[in-house]
Amino acid sequence: MTEQNTQLKAARHLSRRLDRWSAGAVVIAAFVLMPIAAVVWMALTPEENIWPHLMRTTLPRYLANTAVLTFSVGLLAAVVGTLSAWMVTMYRFPGSRWLEWLLLLPLAIPAYVGAYALVDFLEYAGPVQTALRELFGWQSARDYWFPEIRSRGAAVVVLAAALFPYVFLLARAAFREQSGGTYEVARALGAGPVERFWRVGLPLARPAIAAGTAIVMMETVSDFGVVSYFSVQTLTTGIFSTWLEGGNAGGAAQIASVVLVVVLLLVVLEKRSRHRQRFFHSPRQHRPVEPLVLPGWRGWLTALLVFAPFGLGFVLPIGVIGLHAMESARLWLDPGLIRALWNTLLVGGSAAVLTVLAALFMVYGVRMTGRRLPALLLPLTTLGYAAPGAVLGIGLLFPMSAADHAIANTVEALTGADVGLLMTGSAFAIVYAYAVRFFAIAQGAVDSAMGRVPPSLPWAARSLGQSAGGALRRVYVPLIRGSVGTALLLVFVDSVKELPATLLLRPFNFNTLSTRVYEKASLEQIGQASPAALVVVAVGLVAVLMLAHGNRRSPRRGA
Repeated sequence: MTEQNTQLKAARHLSRRLDRWSAGAVVIAAFVLMPIAAVVWMALTPEENIWPHLMRTTLPRYLANTAVLTFSVGLLAAVVGTLSAWMVTMYRFPGSRWLEWLLLLPLAIPAYVGAYALVDFLEYAGPVQTALRELFGWQSARDYWFPEIRSRGAAVVVLAAALFPYVFLLARAAFREQSGGTYEVARALGAGPVERFWRVGLPLARPAIAAGTAIVMMETVSDFGVVSYFSVQTLTTGIFSTWLEGGNAGGAAQIASVVLVVVLLLVVLEKRSRHRQRFFHSPRQHRPVEPLVLPGWRGWLTALLVFAPFGLGFVLPIGVIGLHAMESARLWLDPGLIRALWNTLLVGGSAAVLTVLAALFMVYGVRMTGRRLPALLLPLTTLGYAAPGAVLGIGLLFPMSAADHAIANTVEALTGADVGLLMTGSAFAIVYAYAVRFFAIAQGAVDSAMGRVPPSLPWAARSLGQSAGGALRRVYVPLIRGSVGTALLLVFVDSVKELPATLLLRPFNFNTLSTRVYEKASLEQIGQASPAALVVVAVGLVAVLMLAHGNRRSPRRGA
């Protein structure tokens, strides 16, 4: 009892001394939540309320296209991801062990890069239609019919090919956790392959599939590059057109608030799906699934079908972009590409460092003080990850622009010097947007890592005279440096691929790799866009390989 009382007294004394940690955590949470609050405020109090006009004109079309695109992509990704996960888990066929990991690689391809590659491959001057004209002797497009490439249907295919690995990853994990004895009983009762899938495998894996599908749908709602390139008018493109073409910030904020509501509904769906995801089995009685060998033509046909989404989502984009990139070495020496690379390293690296440091400070502050307000705000900071980049762009630009002008006017009035726009006139706004957008990644990694550190270690450091900051530097940081490094890399990778927020917030004549790819491809200059696209893909591959490595270390079922 004496030792417990001593620890309680030390904890109370520590909490009184650590007000700066809890205050800092609240300030960080306020900065993360500010853009979302700004969007809601601007939507509720616009200078010019165009909500009735939007309801009569463009908003129904934006909503309809977004709904059709989102549910179509979600359905297609769910079917492809689930069936692929089922085949590689339950069966052995030629290349199945390779495909189990290759099917993750489309995550490294930004969807807009896949869109540019598909159009280049299938358009009138592309290799497919050119080969058809030469083969059949057709002279022009009037001599034959070919499906429209830049269409909503093509956007569905491109987005599903880029996003189905989310469903595949979660569904495969769910199928691996199922008991092989269940399928043995089903086979003994005469259930065939289809019945085993519908009556046993699918019901048990449904929560995981629903969670993966919700993530796919959130990414679809957030997409700008694909829908813009294919001229599909969605809520995200509506934000750009209402603001940049119509000059109405309030209207753009109102559309952004609709996007935010849609995404939050999908977040609730994903959370509910994970809440229902439960697998119970006795370690002694549980037997892993024993994959069945598919012989002969059945195995080769299955291999071909499972390879198809990998080919469309990874091989095709890499092949098309790679061929363009190798056409001329001078493309890699373009000054614009070098500047874009440097800008990407600058803003991506700064955002990664800033985000991880803020997450480290906030998580440590919440854990050390135990105060209620920071603890309540900590989970709310994950909302930034759910908010699309276009929404964050709206929520950041206008408050920061107003603050910029106020600062510039004050400095000029006091000193007579014109300091210009310090935040929106520089890359600071982009770094801030990245930090808000990906704060959840850093916070999750740091919180999980700190949870694995025994509480006795920092208390021992404090009893030896270390301050709170000293305990963080000397105990926590050395023990969690691996997770911190992973968080730095993941935030950097996602920052490199982020397009909508960068387009909205970048200063004049400031390009990153993603915006350079978008600009060049929009002008039909795929060749000049390809080197930057390959660099973006290479960075994405690092994250996917890390994901595959971490997944490989988990218990393997049915191997």
